[in-house]
Amino acid sequence: MVDEATKKTLAQIPLLKTKAGPRDGEQWVQRLKEEYLSLIQYVKNNKDSDNDWFRLESNKEGTRWFGKCWYIHELLKYEFDVEFDIPVTYPTTAVEIALPELDGKTAKMYRGGKICLTDHFKPLWARNVPKFGIAHAMALGLGPWLAVEIPDLIARGVITHKSSENAVKS
Repeated sequence: MVDEATKKTLAQIPLLKTKAGPRDGEQWVQRLKEEYLSLIQYVKNNKDSDNDWFRLESNKEGTRWFGKCWYIHELLKYEFDVEFDIPVTYPTTAVEIALPELDGKTAKMYRGGKICLTDHFKPLWARNVPKFGIAHAMALGLGPWLAVEIPDLIARGVITHKSSENAVKS
């Protein structure tokens, strides 16, 4: 199940109350406010525990999200673009987080660079509608995925650090 560190992280992320998606007008505006407050708190908690690992921003409507995430492996920082759209059936349907530049580099990914969260994350999300939001998707979805997949991709030589690429080109 969920380890103690994950439980502690989750306990510090504010839960959301409004069950609304992008087509729900003023209710969506309220949900977006809750999403931002939850994300801000999660990022603050990460910074306070020296575990800062992503930046996100959205379009004006809050329906398209994009930014950067990174993973530190053997003191080297591997950085990736991250993006996702809010489904029209959100929050009943979880977001599908994508790392486009890793598309096709691991079996735990769908077309377009969408990371596989089917077995572990989506059932947990479904049990916690509407309380879970974007911060929870990052903490329980993307974070663990990066921790498992990036070291494996590095070990297999599928991805290399940018400084290695530059050293070879020089």
